[in-house]
This record gives sequence, structure tokens and C-alpha cells, in this order.
Amino acid sequence: MDNQMVERILEEVKKRLSTQGAAEVQPPLKKEEVKKEAVVMSVSGLTEFVGTAIGDTVGLVIANVDRGLHEKMGLDKKYRSIGIIGARTGAGPQLMAVDEAVKATNSEVVTVELPRDTKGGAGHGSLIIVAAEDVSDARRAVEVALKELDRTFGDVYGCDAGHLEFQYTARASYCLNKAFGAPLGKAFGIIVGAPAAIGVLMADTALKTASVDVVTYGSPTHGNSYTNEVVLTITGDSGAVRQAIISAREVGLKVMRAMGQNPVSSTKPYI
Repeated sequence: MDNQMVERILEEVKKRLSTQGAAEVQPPLKKEEVKKEAVVMSVSGLTEFVGTAIGDTVGLVIANVDRGLHEKMGLDKKYRSIGIIGARTGAGPQLMAVDEAVKATNSEVVTVELPRDTKGGAGHGSLIIVAAEDVSDARRAVEVALKELDRTFGDVYGCDAGHLEFQYTARASYCLNKAFGAPLGKAFGIIVGAPAAIGVLMADTALKTASVDVVTYGSPTHGNSYTNEVVLTITGDSGAVRQAIISAREVGLKVMRAMGQNPVSSTKPYI
């Protein structure tokens, strides 16, 4: 067989192999898809990882806390497992979400910390730790909290000028009690305005609108980690608390728009 014949046969074999494999070859991944896949793969074998959510929120669980860390954290000896919710953006949404989580699970809120953050913005981030005797309860609490965040971010409005935040529950539970001293089982609301000047106006409007009781008032240098915001929490009759929040929201949005901004909901308003 001469060389030309051999070359023709080899070319024909290559063509057939190429045609046969084309249907099996997947199209190349886009750059973003490759990056996303890498992230998923990097945590797929990590049992402590539960998930992520809006607000740069991450949910983690530790099945058996190290003895030394357990002691330094001041955990009750009956608790071996903890669930961790940490976020760069948002405090109220995470607090409300965890409040719902402890209602639905056999877990207890042991730590609530609200660091100055918002990725350089005017407000807080959050670190919330729940404890449970069984790791399944700790994990479930984190899962419920992460799922709730899509709802609790509904009345968080942001723009370049700042942010407004409103939270409401008809029945406060242990997370809100731990963070603010909210009366257990009573309606409770949170009103946040940044810059702080808007927060002062919204607080005054809320208290003049309905007969509610002030639980806490926080300003930049008093209880707010030097964040440029005012935080008012209120309790009282369910309808009164809701009406106070709605009135505060109306005036806050008007001021933001007067500043040339158009703050929009992070997800879908729920109040």
C-alpha cells in the first residue's frame, strides 16, 4: 500500500471519529458557569456548609463544637451542636428569619452580634448562633432561616443615598427577645433609617401615628456600632404596630425620593 493510500485511509478514519464524538461532546462552559461549578464542587464535601442567601448570608453548622471553643463561647453543656448565620448586609432580615427558625425547631438562640458592615455602607452585618442538642435541629434552624430571608428582605429598600428597613411579626420569639428584649408572644416591629437623620424622622412619625410602646432606640453612637442609622423597635397591639411601620415607611420613602433617589425593595414587600 503506497503512502498516499495510507494517508487517505487515516483521514477518513479521523473524519468518522470526529462525527461520531460530536454528539457526545458538551459545549464549553461559559466563564461564569465554570466559576459557579467550582464553588459548588469546593463545598460539596463540606458537611458544615448549609447554604447561602440574599445579603451575602451564609449558613453553617458544627455538629460537635470543640471543647475549648464551647467553653469560651459560654454554651450550655447540654448543647453540642450549633448553627451559624452570618451576613455582610442586613441585621433585621436575619434576626426575623432566625426568630421564625427557632419557632419551628428545637433550638435556642445563644448569640446575636451586629457588627458595623454592609460592605462599606451605612448599616450592620450580623452574626447569629443557635444551639441544639441534636445537629439535625441546628441544621434545620439554619435551613429555615435561609429560606425566610427572601421574605424578610421584602421591606428593605436601598439606593446610593442610604437604606430603609422595616420588619414586622405578630408574635415575637426568642431571637428578637435576645437581640432587643422584645416581649415574647407580642407584636413587634423594627424601623431603620440610614442616613440616621431619616431614621429620626421615621421614629417620630411612627410613634405619633399609633399607640405603640418603644422597646429600643438606637443611634450611631448609642447601640448601633457607630453605623449611620437610627433603629427604633416597637411593640403593642398587632394592628397598631403594623400601622406605625407603614406610616414610617411612607415618610422615609418620600425623603429618599426628595434626595433624588428611588429606593426599591430587595425582593417583594410583605408588610
